[in-house]
Order: sequence, then structure tokens, then C-alpha cells
Amino acid sequence: MRQIVLDTETTGLSAEQGDRVIELGCVELVHRRLTGNDLHLYFNPGRNSHEDAIRIHGITNEFLRDKPRFEACADDIMRYLDGAELIIHNASFDMGFLEAEFGRIKQPPLKGRLVGVIDTLLMARDLFPGKRNSLDALCDRLSVDRSTRTLHGALLDAQLLADVYIRMTRGQESLLSAEGPVSSVQPIHTEAVDLHRFDLPVLQADEREAAAHEAVLMELDKACGGKTIWRISTEVVKAMS
Repeated sequence: MRQIVLDTETTGLSAEQGDRVIELGCVELVHRRLTGNDLHLYFNPGRNSHEDAIRIHGITNEFLRDKPRFEACADDIMRYLDGAELIIHNASFDMGFLEAEFGRIKQPPLKGRLVGVIDTLLMARDLFPGKRNSLDALCDRLSVDRSTRTLHGALLDAQLLADVYIRMTRGQESLLSAEGPVSSVQPIHTEAVDLHRFDLPVLQADEREAAAHEAVLMELDKACGGKTIWRISTEVVKAMS
């Protein structure tokens, strides 16, 4: 399975109101392993970024002046993403911006060229309900080093998200190997042993062990506000004997 962990930075928050993608960062995973076949691009959006956006990602309008327009890179981006499964944190945001960029140049929708899209924000909300599930919060919770992240950056955030995703889905490693599904477990055949031919000794508790056991039962009696099941069962057995 080829997966692409993807992140974007933009001029603002609304693709519908004309905000544009200014940075694209992609990290490739194959069988849950980083391949090094990454994609990182900056774009001249043809408009200025909002001041609030610049404070988040630190990408100035001046820095983007000599960068290519999105349409100049669109074919390369589509070829890179073609047939992959995308992994995105808050996927509706990034996918909305990318679809808007492709739509401006009359390209068919990106989603039709993908195997699927995994939203790690929705995944995190299921795994950690009621908790903060930003990328920073997930890195802290899952012990992913984010010490180099002082500002948002598409490639760095994609790299961090790849680590977060692998840790959130670590249980899959018991189901999949690097080559595909793990082979079926073969049954273990054991030979039955007749224990009646053994004279098994019965070991009685000594006074110290019996006292320690009684002390534990008394603590349990206090905790449950009554007698433990062990005491009730013992009394029933004595009454029946």
C-alpha cells in the first residue's frame, strides 16, 4: 500500500474566498515505512497572505515572489499523488484547497485519482475523545519529538504526522508484514497427559501466609462494604458440608 502523508500552508483559511496554497509537503510511506520519496514545493499565489497566516507559518509574501505558480507544477503533483491513499490531519481543509487549485485550471477532481483519504483528526477524536487532538497535542501524547517545530511548515508537519499516524496505528503491525498479510498461524498439536498416575502433593499455607491472606480479605471487605465473594463462597461450602 502506497500512502502519502500530506500537508499544505495557505494564504488564509477560505479557499472559497480566494485563498491559495503556498506550500505543499508530502511524505511517502510504503508498507508503513518511509521511502524518502518526498515532495516539497512552494508556490507564488498571486496574492498576499493574511497577516494571521504569516504569523502561523512564517512564509512571507516576498519569499514567494519568485516561486512557480501552482498550475506550473500541477501535472507533477497529480502524477506523484496518483493512485495513493492520502493521510491528512483535518483532511477537509487541505483537500478543499487542493481541489480548488486543480479546479481553477480545469483539472478533474483530485479525489477521483486517489485510493482514499484518511483524516487523522477524526481518527484521533475516536481514539482520544474529549482531549485536544491538534498535531502538537498528538506529538506530545505519543512521544513524537517536535522540538524543531517553532512555526508551521508543510514538509515538517507531514513528517511529524507520518510518525504520529504510525504510532496511532501500531496495532496494524501485528496484522501486516512488509510483504503483506502474515501467514495463518499453524495449529500446535500437543499430547494429552493422564495426571491420575501422578501423586501430586498438597501444600498447605503456613501461619504467616494464612495471616497475610486474612489481612487482604479484611481490606477487601472494607473496600466493598461487605463480605467478599471468597468469604461468602466459603460459608456456603461449609454450610453444605
